[in-house]
Amino acid sequence: MSGRDELGDAAPRPGLLHRLLHGRDDLAVGDRFRAAVLKPADPEPGEAPDPDRRSVEELRNAERYADDSERFLGLVAAPLAAAIGFFVANYLIDHNPPATLSDGQPNKLHGSIVTYHTLELVLLGLALVMLATAWYRKRLFLGIAMALYGLGVFNLHYWGFGVPFLLAGAWLLVRAYRAHQAVRDATAPGSARPRANKRYTPPT
Repeated sequence: MSGRDELGDAAPRPGLLHRLLHGRDDLAVGDRFRAAVLKPADPEPGEAPDPDRRSVEELRNAERYADDSERFLGLVAAPLAAAIGFFVANYLIDHNPPATLSDGQPNKLHGSIVTYHTLELVLLGLALVMLATAWYRKRLFLGIAMALYGLGVFNLHYWGFGVPFLLAGAWLLVRAYRAHQAVRDATAPGSARPRANKRYTPPT
């Protein structure tokens, strides 16, 4: 007798498209995005306890410092932002229309080379801010720097480069707001929160 006959008829496996869109827990893509960004996910068995049970000091620490995933995002985005800044500025300079038209009239499409170099310095400065804030786990400032960078590149009509930074910056700002709300709720009058151990030290 074959192994299939011993175990009975197996349930039909979902198709590849269904597994990609829903994953193992059968959640749709939109539900996954909302669960990751707008509200904390329910803890699985064996995972860390509910964040709502953390002490006030632990919540304050979570508000001040980015976690490993947020830090990794910034450390990866910073060199990528610097490379994009170099590319955008040099592309604009190389494809800058001539200052005058064939009839000698000023060309309104011509841009100042000084402006393009200034733009390059601004983008590189924001990339450096991303690197520093990610290194020191400053979530709020990392989100602001990424959002400003994405907005600047987006206004230059390089939407493919600007939109990812805008979305990542918005995601970090939402998480910073949620962490602040958790601290505010924990320190509100009448909140029964466990107090932190005096020997607790924040992670480096």
